[in-house]
Amino acid sequence: MLKYAAKKLLASLPVLLGVSLLVFLIMHLTPGDPAAVILGPDADQESVQVLRTKLGLDQPLPVQYARYLGRLAHGDLGVSIRSNQPVSKELGSRYPFTMELAVVSLVISVVLGIGAGVIAAVKKGSIGDTLTMVTALVGVSAPSFWIGLMLMMLFSYYLRWLPASGRGGPLWTLAGWKTILLPAIALGLGSAATIARMTRSSLLEVLNQDFIRTARAKGLPERVVIFRHALSNAMIPVVTIVGLHLGFLLGGSVIVEQVFAWPGIGTQVVTAIGNRDFPVVQAAVLMIALSFVLINLVVDMVYGMVDPRIRYD
Repeated sequence: MLKYAAKKLLASLPVLLGVSLLVFLIMHLTPGDPAAVILGPDADQESVQVLRTKLGLDQPLPVQYARYLGRLAHGDLGVSIRSNQPVSKELGSRYPFTMELAVVSLVISVVLGIGAGVIAAVKKGSIGDTLTMVTALVGVSAPSFWIGLMLMMLFSYYLRWLPASGRGGPLWTLAGWKTILLPAIALGLGSAATIARMTRSSLLEVLNQDFIRTARAKGLPERVVIFRHALSNAMIPVVTIVGLHLGFLLGGSVIVEQVFAWPGIGTQVVTAIGNRDFPVVQAAVLMIALSFVLINLVVDMVYGMVDPRIRYD
């Protein structure tokens, strides 16, 4: 398994390289001069040019990119143009908050999605099945920022049950849970809808298999047939969706973090884009891409636990 993991990581290096190149080009081709943004609108052209030289922005793009890759090879993410602080320090302090939000959102989406999918499959053709699938369709279609605003209006403005924004503290405190619930639900509902649809489809396929009919013929209780025999065999495609959605939640948290003023990487990236802070944006996107690669690797490892027939060479 370790050999397989090493091969997967090596195969991911071109992907990370492509991500770094794409983000580098997008940021440098975007209108706006970081030096002019830092110095402000009243700065003269000479001062702007001096700062551009100091930051290395006057060099050709291939030279800048080569220097960027050289720093990455040594584990150096660069220095923020705006704050003059190491990028690793700035993002390192915010990454746990983004991961915290993504994990809580994933837990919510898995519980809601698998639960709704099982109910819809078992009650196929009923009103509950129809309502579940219609709700899932709405969840997939509605953008996360709109869901967040609706939740904020209902639970914060009208009911006053939960705070509208910010982070109240760690998850083991009541204040921490109160502040993370709304952004986590807003971020996770779309994933819950997708997981529900996949669970229903996969479970219905398994319920038509011969071994399920044999289990029922033996007189096993329906709950044992569903949860022990059917659901365990229907989980492989669901595991794939769950793993992929954790990566999507990390990337999608940018918008939700802005709506709820959550102090994660997403908020930092939006601020850095406005300031033309190239090193921060490049490092943040690269961190999310690396997280996505590692999550996919973990999902591949989980396959072997869910289905013993899978072997890794």
